[in-house]
Amino acid sequence: MLNLARIRAITLDLDDTLWPIWPTIERADGALQAWLAEHAPATAALLTDPEQRRAIRAAVNRDLAEQAHDLTLLRREAIRRALLLAGDPEAHAEPAFEVFFAERQRVSLYEDALPALQHLAARFPLVALSNGNADVQRVGLGAHFHASVSAREQGCSKPDPRIFLAAAARVGVPPEAVLHVGDDPGHDVLGALGAGMQTAWINRQGSAWPHADVRPHVECDNLKKLCRCLD
Repeated sequence: MLNLARIRAITLDLDDTLWPIWPTIERADGALQAWLAEHAPATAALLTDPEQRRAIRAAVNRDLAEQAHDLTLLRREAIRRALLLAGDPEAHAEPAFEVFFAERQRVSLYEDALPALQHLAARFPLVALSNGNADVQRVGLGAHFHASVSAREQGCSKPDPRIFLAAAARVGVPPEAVLHVGDDPGHDVLGALGAGMQTAWINRQGSAWPHADVRPHVECDNLKKLCRCLD
């Protein structure tokens, strides 16, 4: 059961907790493809082949396995390799990535997200805690967060307990005084539990909890219900 008296700060996952991630990525991929069609047409043609895209990504993931926490690096390198493979200028990699990255920050919030952030931020310091590369300042939510901790910055990704401990340190509280909120049973819930935090699983899809031996402290299908649990 959730112990409300212990909570002095909240860490929040971003992708699929505050907004759906795949529409955002698909839109960013479309913006990238349109830019390549204008500036690097051979690369654009190459990337219309799903097999080529998968092969490039698989090779990058294999060759840079030790940097798996850095999605920005992996995406930029995939673009660079596609340009080289297609015979387009390698110098296009950085501006092409910036087109993707700018669109990646244009998220469509779940309708409960902004009211929940306003409600929670009035009561607790909030820390964004993400494996992804969304920037809460560029997204337009920075005013609600005391700090932001990313896998790229920390050199490790959820469920590694170190990233959770870093988030707790940003607000100067021990991990047992933190409630972590996220959608992923493994990355968010198990990771936070391993770091000694309380956990809230945001289960928007009504999925069955996949682990028999441990559970989140609270489960909600949206953030509005979570706010009610904390009142």
